[in-house]
Amino acid sequence: MRKVIINPLIITVFLITLIGCSNQSPKSFDWDQLTRVDVQVFTDANNDNETIIAEEEKIKILRELFARVEWEQNVKAQMARKEDVIATLFFRYDENMPERLYEYYVWFNGGNESATIIDREKNALGTLHKQDSQTLKALLLNK
Repeated sequence: MRKVIINPLIITVFLITLIGCSNQSPKSFDWDQLTRVDVQVFTDANNDNETIIAEEEKIKILRELFARVEWEQNVKAQMARKEDVIATLFFRYDENMPERLYEYYVWFNGGNESATIIDREKNALGTLHKQDSQTLKALLLNK
């Protein structure tokens, strides 16, 4: 019977590759690659209003706001009411590749003036607090 010897270098390379290819969390985005945000706003009358945010100054502010979101991973959240906004974020990582899209579902909470953000693809729940939440609301609702 032959003994099989596994080289520690092979195991190390395999583990590094496995870790490197795993899903990135919402916190680890390269926010500088955010190029556009499509916003779908829902009103009480069930009318939806769609806008596109592509102005560089607004995108810069959105980059800063989304980078400040406090995320909880592996959370399956359900809200009591329909989201206020669905924001589709467009990231361009490479000129020769199509943009990568991420959908965030956003609720603006009246009582504590925070925003709750859900990334269903990554099972992540995010919170944005008072001042940042108000700025995000003004940008996304085009006020």
